Amino acid sequence: MAVAIGGATALSACLSEANEPVPRGTTDRESLPSGQHQWNRFLSTDSSGNHTLPRHHLLFYLTLTKSGIPTQSDRSDVESALRTIETAYAWRPEGLLFSLGFSPHYFDRYPTDLPTSVDLPSPRALSDFESPTFDTQDMLLHMASDRPDVLLTAEEALFGDRDTVNTISIESRLSEVCQVDDRRSGFVGPGMPAKRQDGLKGIPDSNPVPESSPLFMGFKAGFRNNQAAESDVEIQAGPFAGGTTKHVSRLRMRLDDWYQELDHTSRVAKMFSPTHAQQEMVPEVGNSLGTSNGITDGMIETIRDDAKSEAIVGHAQKAARGNRRQDGSIRLLRRHFESTDDNEASLHFPSLQAAISEFEMVRKAMNGGDITDIPTIRQRVRNGILEYAFVTNRGNFLIPSRGVRALPRPDGSVQMR
Repeated sequence: MAVAIGGATALSACLSEANEPVPRGTTDRESLPSGQHQWNRFLSTDSSGNHTLPRHHLLFYLTLTKSGIPTQSDRSDVESALRTIETAYAWRPEGLLFSLGFSPHYFDRYPTDLPTSVDLPSPRALSDFESPTFDTQDMLLHMASDRPDVLLTAEEALFGDRDTVNTISIESRLSEVCQVDDRRSGFVGPGMPAKRQDGLKGIPDSNPVPESSPLFMGFKAGFRNNQAAESDVEIQAGPFAGGTTKHVSRLRMRLDDWYQELDHTSRVAKMFSPTHAQQEMVPEVGNSLGTSNGITDGMIETIRDDAKSEAIVGHAQKAARGNRRQDGSIRLLRRHFESTDDNEASLHFPSLQAAISEFEMVRKAMNGGDITDIPTIRQRVRNGILEYAFVTNRGNFLIPSRGVRALPRPDGSVQMR
């Protein structure tokens, strides 16, 4: 909760509760992964082998303080600030994982375009029933850690007035180059949503979120076999090869009817598929599913039959239609987490993919508009979980590889010419 509040008081409280020292990072850049998005081999796994994200997250939407093309001094300040954090904290959940991305708006300040190898359009509405705010700030910094004290200290180091971070002297700050336009916080993990649900807008007063659930809707996600490999979300050619694109949406959750009108079996049918409900495949939050959400080719093929006979189609059942390439690889690597910002239950949904068009393809499948010709299915009713989640923000960002992360030009260069 301190991460959501932020500020010196929250940091002081976190530091007073911190018992273990934070693992130190490194000055050896070659020992760090080349991709900012390459977190998986440093993450913990659950009993089934699924990667588990760090428990606490911060998203900083940043705007450059000067117009025009950044100077080499600006680039040096950004790189110095990020290297300080890498030196202070180990690249793992007990330390700090992070990425710095750049929006289409950032690249608009240059006279040349991004190469065709980078698919990074401006964000847009992805259904006719949403009207989101578009996040067009220049940059997005995403930081994640199991330790709230690390996140808050790193925030102060990058944007505040601390002199040291984990005993490392601070020479440059991101605040010398940019300002924070918006700060969004989040969390994920068993017990965390249940602990935070009391009095939260969007959650019934009965506090129904299961203690063992990592997410507000009562089920786990991020099954390993339904997630893209990090190598499969990388840009394959051009100056930004080895980087990736990131779509981040924010969804407001309205779960009164989800918990008060539906029983567990009905929630399973809407989250996964009617077959999951009939066969009692998800008795609790989904741990029994192992490394897969259980969606089979057969469930995908019978989706229209389910719509007609069961008057329900599942969220995972719909999305799976768009999330697999012809070669069998998965398109999206999803790293979503919950939030209580503004005392409202919401979901931050970062998705990594080689091209933003791939995210849009999966979202179109998830919308299920092609099934609404069946009388039992409406655009937002009995159509997965669309009735309970409302998109408020969308943003698209390029996540360059580590070597070109400091205010890159469209040609991928960061050095003075």
